[in-house]
Amino acid sequence: MDKEKIAILLLSDGTYYKGKAFGKIGEAKGEICFTTGMTGYQEIFTDPSFYGQVVIMNSVHIGNYGVKKTDEESNSVKISGLIAKNLSDTYSRPLADDSLENYLINNNVVAIHNIDTRALVTHVREAGAMNCIISSLTENLDELKEKLAEVPSMEGLELSSSVTTETPYCIGNENSSKRIAVLDFGIKKHIVECLVSRDAYLKVFPAKTDFETIQTFNPNAYFLSNGPGDPSAMPYAIELTKKILEDNKPVFGICLGHQLIALASGATTYKMHHGHRGINHPVLNLETMKSEITTQNHGFSVDADSIKAAENIKVTHVNLNDKTIEGIRLKDKNVFSVQYHPEATPGPFDSDYLFDEFIKLI
Repeated sequence: MDKEKIAILLLSDGTYYKGKAFGKIGEAKGEICFTTGMTGYQEIFTDPSFYGQVVIMNSVHIGNYGVKKTDEESNSVKISGLIAKNLSDTYSRPLADDSLENYLINNNVVAIHNIDTRALVTHVREAGAMNCIISSLTENLDELKEKLAEVPSMEGLELSSSVTTETPYCIGNENSSKRIAVLDFGIKKHIVECLVSRDAYLKVFPAKTDFETIQTFNPNAYFLSNGPGDPSAMPYAIELTKKILEDNKPVFGICLGHQLIALASGATTYKMHHGHRGINHPVLNLETMKSEITTQNHGFSVDADSIKAAENIKVTHVNLNDKTIEGIRLKDKNVFSVQYHPEATPGPFDSDYLFDEFIKLI
């Protein structure tokens, strides 16, 4: 493609940047967010929790190790668009399957680069999350403002049904005594692998599965996955989670699953100013008083004040940057959850022990 083709990034507050086009020529719209990880871009692009979002990558160079099929966290790219300082169509990793640009073109992803991402991220940190549009079709700001005005706010959006599996499937050791019913609200592949590697047998169900159907699998534990969108806009999932909790079997939730457990237990959630996304977020485990460096990707959080009113919830982890809730446990059940991603793809494995704790409960 034309390496000098102009692209425009316009934010809903009127801020705009002029850069160069990369990937597919076209337009991309969604909520702008940034992630602080230096590596793992392909895992980020295919993480279903990023569905409907335009992602700013903070590393100066993105694409220089190419793409590889085994690095994907789902069966397709889930981001709406990509923003970076420098995007590379050449790569040095011998094992790579293709270049980043070809990958984005093949997956219909519009991108922009050659802009000051440090200034952009500073602006988002100060102004908060908002919608944006990338266009490599027109430089007419008035036209782009009209299109951007049509994009719905992330607050109030139910998105899990857009990324969940269409049909149930089984995976793992069929003869295992650890039978886990997995609710797929946008699950990452490596979460499934973390459970299967611990000799579990999983049946993964679509997000809008009723409790009675799940019971036909005869599970002895439940897992509630990560996923995109506003958890408070998922009454079907909250009601399902209540029934799962009433079954008094071990339950583990990650990210959106964590928020659903909190909502089903009487707490509330809220839209964060700009969210947590990256692979270097410090979390304090209040039960061991040890810190963990964690992978995170969320724009909603459990409200701390609402937990104080919910007598059955114990806070187990807090974020050391802003003191937000990062983990909870129910006092009278074998149920626990974390806001961050212990499967850590990309990221450190400080929190891998949580999968072992879950298996021990089973």
